[in-house]
Amino acid sequence: MSQPRRHLSGSGCAFCNPSGSGSGLSGSMTLAEQWDHWRERLAKRYKVRLFMAYLQSYSNTYGPLERIRTVLDELHGLPSLCAISIGTRPDCLDQQKIDLLADLRERHGVGLVTLELGLQSSRDDTLRHINRGHTAADFETAARMAADAGLNVVAHAVGGLPAPEGRETADDLVATTRFTASLPVHGIKFHNLYVCKGTTVARWWRDGTYEPMSRDEYLDGLGRSLEILRPDMVVHRLHGDPAHDELLAPDWAGDRNATLNAVRAHLETHEIWQAKRNGAQSGPPSTWDPNAKEA
Repeated sequence: MSQPRRHLSGSGCAFCNPSGSGSGLSGSMTLAEQWDHWRERLAKRYKVRLFMAYLQSYSNTYGPLERIRTVLDELHGLPSLCAISIGTRPDCLDQQKIDLLADLRERHGVGLVTLELGLQSSRDDTLRHINRGHTAADFETAARMAADAGLNVVAHAVGGLPAPEGRETADDLVATTRFTASLPVHGIKFHNLYVCKGTTVARWWRDGTYEPMSRDEYLDGLGRSLEILRPDMVVHRLHGDPAHDELLAPDWAGDRNATLNAVRAHLETHEIWQAKRNGAQSGPPSTWDPNAKEA
């Protein structure tokens, strides 16, 4: 579900699709219309009865408090609603907005409210380079406020971001993961940076100042990141998933099934499992359907 908002710098970050991530159903459709569209399709496909409202595109806590309250009130009474997830950024949060989100469970009668919070990198020089509009310390402050208010925080981390020296490495992704795992964060979504049409990164890629990670380098960073996660953290995503017709590079990012198969092979070959380096006594999964829809 889409409710477009930008961040406080007045423009988006360098890698973000100008049309926003997710379904692309913003425009003239109300949240209720988007809800009905997806609920009917997914109920038939997956034979499910309960759904989460995911306000994903752009930054959904941008703007005045009352405007945000008005948008969130559109969720009231949506049929089969059991949980709410709000995607936003650290620079678009304060205590009043956190309190508003924390009150959603009671106001809308749902069992879970998740705050999806874009960190992307723990390197402040990278965050400045890609025009994120926040620092790693801003993320920590927002995550702690949200957790203290009873929200489930899910962090987003990106491998291969453009950086002042050209590009972040697999080691940088591991460092970002380590920083995230040190905070009261419930889950994490891993993304490989891919080049979208119409972005600043697309210009950098065309002029040769940026080149995305190879799949092997991303797998290296992802695998080592999984090993240092806390065992209680939920991994919601293992790679980026380009929308139709937005991908410029790398080619491998456009083949979802091949990427998931490569992830599985890498984890099994190197005997990697979550929290392995934190003493978790487990092992690679014995069965895993690479075509299963990600959470």
